[in-house]
Amino acid sequence: MTDALPSFEIRARAAEAAMRDVFPATPLQRNVLLSERFGADIYLKREDLSPVRSYKIRGALNAMRKQPDQDLFVAASAGNHAQGVAFMCKQMGKQGVIFMPVTTPQQKIQKTQMFGGEHVKIHLVGDYFDICLAAAQEWCANNGGHFLSPFDDDDVIEGQASIAVEIEEQLGRAPDHVILPVGGGGMSSGVVTYFNERTHCVLVEPAGGACLRAALMAHQPVALDTVDTFVDGAAVGRIGDKPFELLKDTHISDTIAISEDRVCNTIVEMLNLEGIVLEPAGALAIEAVEDIHAYLRGKTVVCLTSGGNFDFERLPEVKERAQRYAGLKKYFILRLPQRPGALKDFLELLGPEDNITRFEYMKKSARNFGSVLIGIETNAPGHFVQLSARLEDAGMTFTDITNDDTMAQFVI
Repeated sequence: MTDALPSFEIRARAAEAAMRDVFPATPLQRNVLLSERFGADIYLKREDLSPVRSYKIRGALNAMRKQPDQDLFVAASAGNHAQGVAFMCKQMGKQGVIFMPVTTPQQKIQKTQMFGGEHVKIHLVGDYFDICLAAAQEWCANNGGHFLSPFDDDDVIEGQASIAVEIEEQLGRAPDHVILPVGGGGMSSGVVTYFNERTHCVLVEPAGGACLRAALMAHQPVALDTVDTFVDGAAVGRIGDKPFELLKDTHISDTIAISEDRVCNTIVEMLNLEGIVLEPAGALAIEAVEDIHAYLRGKTVVCLTSGGNFDFERLPEVKERAQRYAGLKKYFILRLPQRPGALKDFLELLGPEDNITRFEYMKKSARNFGSVLIGIETNAPGHFVQLSARLEDAGMTFTDITNDDTMAQFVI
């Protein structure tokens, strides 16, 4: 990587200069809340404030400017890359054909069409990005055009590296630590290569799509058996070949996998306390600070908020996941005797801060007991310990299904 740095740095700086013809540098903002909480100077690189509310415009811009004679661009994307390509197609007067998974949030599909207008056509294909990617590549092979990978492309990687150029210029130096979300690896590989050991880089993935960690353990890119699409901006089943070549020397201890429920904590906190709207992938870097804060004290840290394309129809689910992760909401299956007063007996066991948010009781006349699905919300995790003890003392039979994924899919 060291030998490649001078030429890569020159290309990344050229890409950053080209950005200024389209949009200003995104802000680098010191966050007081996080800085005081963790005893470090923590900055947010606000890629959620780009023209398309994510960093993906950078790779699209850089790659398209290097194809001045090409009139048709083909892309596959779970949303943010699509918006970047669409925006640049309209900006440069080009045509785009964009493939997106059927599971892509409507907000991202609508904004892609809005940014591209008559310059883009959108095809919804497959439930997962990798299926969508294969369909886009096949279409491009049959119909022509330049395929613009969201991450597995040298020019795209170069364009994403313009983030690092801006960070260094805005801070006046390279930061001590940079925390980066990882999907297919285009942005993270570009930023890591640019800083080239001048900065300690921590790479964060959703637990349900940790393709970089899988590749590092296998010493080559491998396809994950399953992918959780909740963190849609980073839910990639296989890291790109070109990004992995740049990231293959990453130590496994410099990668973090964060559960999808946990990411929701940061989304809710940033929205409620800071007024910052982040999509799940955009919250990964901030949430990861908790895992490594011990060695961040007194250091300058940059967290990349990679995107803010959040569909507010998802907010109830995000709040639900955040509460479950924090231990403030649980679901139980309760066996309740089928006799008068049984429900009253149960209600008297609840604490003053325990609030029933869901209650479904199926009375079966041929049985002595009925099953109740009950959701309870409280304001401190310890209240559930006390409630469980009271239920046991009362001889009530119950099962906590909060973290039972199979049960949750059917009943929650």
